[in-house]
Amino acid sequence: MANKTKSNSNMPNGHLHELFVDELRDILGAEKQLLKGLKKMATKAEGESLKAAFEEHRMQTEEHVERLKKVFASVNLSPRGKTCKAMEGLLNEADEIMESFEDAAVLDAALISAAQKVEHYEIASYGCLVTYANLMEHREAAELLSQTLEEEKNTDVKLTEIAMQEANMAM
Repeated sequence: MANKTKSNSNMPNGHLHELFVDELRDILGAEKQLLKGLKKMATKAEGESLKAAFEEHRMQTEEHVERLKKVFASVNLSPRGKTCKAMEGLLNEADEIMESFEDAAVLDAALISAAQKVEHYEIASYGCLVTYANLMEHREAAELLSQTLEEEKNTDVKLTEIAMQEANMAM
């Protein structure tokens, strides 16, 4: 990747700066892409608790976008996202699931599976960003990113609970 951002040698672990910026732009793009995907998934979900979880996460994702803007500002950058190829693939897979499984008993379980793949991607991305921010001593960025990381983990747990209590259970 030919990123033209200069590494910042006057900060601790400044060699990570380009990577940090690229990952921030990637996750900002991913979160914006996810907003559309969550709306579709909420529409397709059969169970009320799953619909509600998708709606809640969509609202939370809007907050994540705003929080990312604060992260960019905290490191003196303008918030600019880029198309996230991973999120694009995960959302394409979710679309395929929505087309392939029309049986309500299977659809919600399949949607949860697709959503958890998204959550795991986000957890990995935010985990790396928190690490980079800490290593470069971007305290405010690390705090903001850690808050989002915890919310993503909580969403994953909530999806597992819905799967185990409802979607994966034969009624």
